[in-house]
Amino acid sequence: MVLSYIWMAFFLIAFVIAFIKWAFLGDQEIFKILVDGIFKSANDGFDISLKLVGVMSLFLGFMKIGERAGAINFLSRIVAPFFSRLFPDVPRNHPAVGHMMMNFSANLLGLDNAAMPFGLKAMESLQELNPERERASNAQIMFLALHASGLTIIPITIIATRASLKVPAANPTDIFVPCMIVTFVATIAAMVAVSVKQRINLLHPVLLAWIGGMSLAVGVLVWYLTSLTQQDLQQFSNLLSNGLILLFFLVFLLGALRKKVNVFEAFVEGAKGGFEVAIRIIPYLIAMLVAISVLRNSGVFEYIIRSLTTFFGALGLNTDFVPALPTALMKPLSGSGARGMMMDTMLRDGADSFTGRLSSIFQGTSETTFYVVAVYFGAVSVKNTRYAIPLMLLADLVGIITSIVVGYLFFH
Repeated sequence: MVLSYIWMAFFLIAFVIAFIKWAFLGDQEIFKILVDGIFKSANDGFDISLKLVGVMSLFLGFMKIGERAGAINFLSRIVAPFFSRLFPDVPRNHPAVGHMMMNFSANLLGLDNAAMPFGLKAMESLQELNPERERASNAQIMFLALHASGLTIIPITIIATRASLKVPAANPTDIFVPCMIVTFVATIAAMVAVSVKQRINLLHPVLLAWIGGMSLAVGVLVWYLTSLTQQDLQQFSNLLSNGLILLFFLVFLLGALRKKVNVFEAFVEGAKGGFEVAIRIIPYLIAMLVAISVLRNSGVFEYIIRSLTTFFGALGLNTDFVPALPTALMKPLSGSGARGMMMDTMLRDGADSFTGRLSSIFQGTSETTFYVVAVYFGAVSVKNTRYAIPLMLLADLVGIITSIVVGYLFFH
């Protein structure tokens, strides 16, 4: 029901703002803009779903080979001590554990094309354990909250964007350490928020050891990456991300060869699911994209930015960060919309300006929450998302606040 109320609120707020613009501000084009945006978003949702078919089929095909080869179960056993306490409702060595781990690994390396198929497969595996088919389980909520927090080592897409501008950033990679810090804080916030709600004891020695170990590993990796030049960093990122995908494929194939699995048959069986999943998410995706389009095109963000500028100014606070906020406010709603906001900020103020850098950090520090909820829950036909959206938005808020603090520390 939460998603239903939010969806309806998007339309109502947009219609109120549009009416005010038309009736009192003389904007005769506002209704046409809204309608054009509705039809465009509906078509975009359909196109996005169809484009997912190829990628989904590819990765789900190899996932099926990995399952039959025992690679997924092997990965599940490695992380079982940690996941069995963070996901107490998921049995040890269940395939869902391996699927989640692969999704997190893909997210960590910025492999968006791989992360979604792994994530949707994880949701399907968790749905098999869900006693109430239309109601989100605790494990599904924990998984999505961690996925949406967007922990990433190198935001390569943002770095490439900053380097490709007509007036490029002097050092396009200068935002990757801030992005890493912010996504790590947001991930911890998501984990803590969901754990408190689900009464999971994060002070358990095993959980503390794993979290501490991951924190140390992240710190060492950040230290190493900061010693690289821009060219070396991009080469390292490309090698690591592309090499990992090929490594997954190779390990699955070698494991299948060892177990004498019919790899072609397994791939085809798994790949069939790609089309089914892509078709299943179409109505959920179109519904969310249309609502986001109406809200964005109504101009509501302009009023929010003006209000925030006045509010923080009245408190006597520095308001230099406010012009970068449209990227942060748009990110939970639309990845492409937030990317457009980031580009607009960098083109207006410069890639090396404080707002240009801060908008880049905003863009690299979280997933598109409402898109994730619509697609991932829609893929398994879950209608009652329970407290997933409020806690995911709370993690987004922590990420925004942390981004501002880190932005001031590094660049102001």
